[in-house]
Amino acid sequence: MPTLYLVDGYAQFFRAYHAIRTPMTSPVTGEPTNMTFGFVGMLLKLLKHDGANLKGDAAPTHLAVALDVSGDRGTFRSELYPEYKATRSAPPEDLAPQVERCLAILEAIGVRCVGSPGYEADDVIAAIATRLRDTDARVRFISKDKDLKQLLLEGRVEMYDVHTDELITEADLMEDQGITPGQVVDMLALMGDAVDNVPGVPGIGAKTAAQLIAEFGTLDAVLAEALDEGKAKKDWAIKGKRRENIAAAAASLPLSRELVLLRSDTPIDFEFDRTSIDSLDLAPLLPILKELGFNRYQDEVKALLGDGAPQDAPSATADSKRGRAPADSLWASVDETIAAPADGSYHIVKTGAELAKLAKKLESAELVAVDTETTSIRPMLADLAGLSFAVEEGEAYYVPVRSPAQGEHLDEKTVLAALRPVLEDAAKRKVGHNIKFDLLVLRRAGVELRGVCTDGGGDTMVASYVIDASRSSHSMDALALALLNRENVSITELIGTGKKQKRFDEVELDLAGPYAAEDADVTLRLANVMLPQISEMGLTELYRDVEIPLVEVLAELEYNGILVDPDELDRQRERLETAIADLREQIDRSSLEMLDRTFDPDSPKQLGAALFNKPDHETPGLGIKPLKKTKTGYSTDAEVLQKLADDVTIESPIPRLIIEYRQLAKLVSTYLVALKDAIHPETKRIHASFNQTVAATGRLSSSDPNLQNIPIRTDVGREIRRAFVAPPGHVLITADYSQIELRLLAHLSKDPGLIEAFINGEDIHAAVAAQIHGVALGEVTKAQRSGAKMVNFGIVYGITPFGLARRLGCSNTEADEIITSYKKRFAGITTFLEECVQFAREHGYVETMLKRRRPIRDIDSNQPHRRSVAERMAINSVVQGSAADLIKLAMIDLHRLITAPASAGEAKPAEGAPGSVASSLPHCRMLLQIHDELVFECPEPHAESATAEIRGRMEQAMEVSVPLVVEAAWSGNWFEGK
Repeated sequence: MPTLYLVDGYAQFFRAYHAIRTPMTSPVTGEPTNMTFGFVGMLLKLLKHDGANLKGDAAPTHLAVALDVSGDRGTFRSELYPEYKATRSAPPEDLAPQVERCLAILEAIGVRCVGSPGYEADDVIAAIATRLRDTDARVRFISKDKDLKQLLLEGRVEMYDVHTDELITEADLMEDQGITPGQVVDMLALMGDAVDNVPGVPGIGAKTAAQLIAEFGTLDAVLAEALDEGKAKKDWAIKGKRRENIAAAAASLPLSRELVLLRSDTPIDFEFDRTSIDSLDLAPLLPILKELGFNRYQDEVKALLGDGAPQDAPSATADSKRGRAPADSLWASVDETIAAPADGSYHIVKTGAELAKLAKKLESAELVAVDTETTSIRPMLADLAGLSFAVEEGEAYYVPVRSPAQGEHLDEKTVLAALRPVLEDAAKRKVGHNIKFDLLVLRRAGVELRGVCTDGGGDTMVASYVIDASRSSHSMDALALALLNRENVSITELIGTGKKQKRFDEVELDLAGPYAAEDADVTLRLANVMLPQISEMGLTELYRDVEIPLVEVLAELEYNGILVDPDELDRQRERLETAIADLREQIDRSSLEMLDRTFDPDSPKQLGAALFNKPDHETPGLGIKPLKKTKTGYSTDAEVLQKLADDVTIESPIPRLIIEYRQLAKLVSTYLVALKDAIHPETKRIHASFNQTVAATGRLSSSDPNLQNIPIRTDVGREIRRAFVAPPGHVLITADYSQIELRLLAHLSKDPGLIEAFINGEDIHAAVAAQIHGVALGEVTKAQRSGAKMVNFGIVYGITPFGLARRLGCSNTEADEIITSYKKRFAGITTFLEECVQFAREHGYVETMLKRRRPIRDIDSNQPHRRSVAERMAINSVVQGSAADLIKLAMIDLHRLITAPASAGEAKPAEGAPGSVASSLPHCRMLLQIHDELVFECPEPHAESATAEIRGRMEQAMEVSVPLVVEAAWSGNWFEGK
């Protein structure tokens, strides 16, 4: 009998994600892989199954995956009941990219994925099972979802847990729960579902619900018994609190039944013959598994392929399998079977004569690849261990200055004196990989590395980002494997890991030398591949005039750092810890008054018991109905607590107190303590890293520490900015673009209404709020405007009536009216959004105002969910990417102004501040870039003129059809400047 194994896609994704919580990453791309590893393992287990250990001996002959594809659009269930699944928290951030990777794997090998907009995967499964009932095929659901039990049919439709080899049949259902598949819906309605927010009867779980349905036959019969007031109390078949609860829930149970009933009439595009396992091609899986580092699975796939397995699977990346890449993309055009280069000729320079010879060689070279090895990965704390160079492929040099054999090589002073002329020669083109790090390390050593911005020089990490910003890793190892078919020596092979890890200067020279030289050699090879490709793709101006100059700007920001007052951090910490202690006392008092016991507010398990256990439980609780469950118990996340705090029927202040307690505790641990630990011991400043090649939209991010995450939505969170201060005699200038994405949207869409609104100075958020709330423009409140701002940006990025209704707390009809009204007023926006999607379909990528590209690989996917995500990405990337272009141009312009030679007689930098080149913006320093905001440090006498200059430069950084507005101010600290 043909047997279709039908996988419940997202159920298996989540199961794999939570089953393997140990962090796993690809050695090539750096992407998270723990969920992908689990899902691929499940898939291979299915493909290898011979059915010998299953009832009925049914090995799979066909395979398909059912998916939820509705996204923000919602389903017919959310139309019936807007609160359906409304309590579910957002998925983990590292889940989405792994889902996309798994979908790409399924597509690569030919597994059929089936979804239906407006319906859920369970409905799709129901439709497929129903369609196959009239055939000779058997269907097995790869799922443990209790809702699917309503579809069981003895010998024909079964459930199978691939992880435990457990099979559930119609007979098993009757034996375990005493009901038939036709009675499952009534059972589910009675018990409800806290996870999906389906209302049920309080106090009735699966066991009791099954017993009631088994006894009375149907939900209607149960209701009839519970609502029968004509019977004498002694004749009641359902008694006490259970009877009361059923009667109280009677009105909602028909809705619950409708919500849990699976729709077998779901419209689907499904052909059984297209799901045959014989039609699958596993060969494309091998290079993907190699890229992901799943070595064990490679052997399993080769065993499945048998004689058809390729002898040597290509080791290029699997990006070409992830939908369509741009036709002129580097990743699409590089020969995937290029032979690995022979080992290079690598030299360790130890003597003065060898150093002089190298210096002469570098002076005559047209392009020099340079790399530094250090004692730390934190450039502002690192000492130089050595430098490596390459000027022709296959030959490279390492010049150590620190090693275990100090007497066998030259010292740092001698080396830098000999190489300074070449390193500081701006006419000599330099290229590195993450050369911002090298700029900082050499600057701390007293050398200004120049020539990076010279035409033809640059950074191979940045080059990779310009070519394909969506690539998950731009590391040297990933690029070497992808473009050169070369596996570099791993740093862990040299320095080890954990407690036994060494510094690079502690590695023996005969090991350190080849590793360091290889870095320079590979950098040069990558440059020779990528720099011509950038030119061929028409991206030279973006690379040469924006991204590479920005490297020096960001190096300057990191070197400057921002002064932090540790005493202010201590004062805030002391104040918050006092408040935290007070909150703990209030929590204990409330708990004693209502529960006659206390609990640990830091324990989710104890908190869950205090909130949700019944008052008569051995560990008494408040008896609040749980909103959702996790694998370990009741959820007490922020979303749940906020709903409880907002519920006027809950008298206990505990939910509100826990929210405040957690907020303050997080501020102390995540920010006040961490920020103080991040203060540099010498400069007394925080020198955060600004990451140029992380966000695919072109936006910058920060880390070590992440200053972009400092909370600003609450008063107590904003207070943290008081600790970021200017040195004596100086001020901090903050300059922030106002409504920049909407202003650029007006320019890009050419919408006359939006353009006119900005030209006339109309507050676009307030105007929309006035329409939403039916009030005059002058009567719009701050809260209404804040809500309208969310609506505004949501509509811009393709929000649906369902998604908007959930955010605003209104009906779908009201949300639809808001969207319709908005689009009618600003019709040009709709046209622009459609044009973005169409451009992506025609080219495989979208472009920003500066021609920055972002591949949109799933724009033509036959899977609706992936296609929908790609369409939203196409729109978002144009607007966000153009905003990134704008602030980068402003930063480059201001950096050049700041570092331009100044007239004689200007004051020297303040004592204790890092040295910086003299400036025509008198001794200003750019310190931070946070979203659309820049922060500068400036001598107080020049604050007024510098602020005006900065504002003017930022507002004129890009020519657009609407005014660019910058809100700028200055003060002694970051808080007061906002």
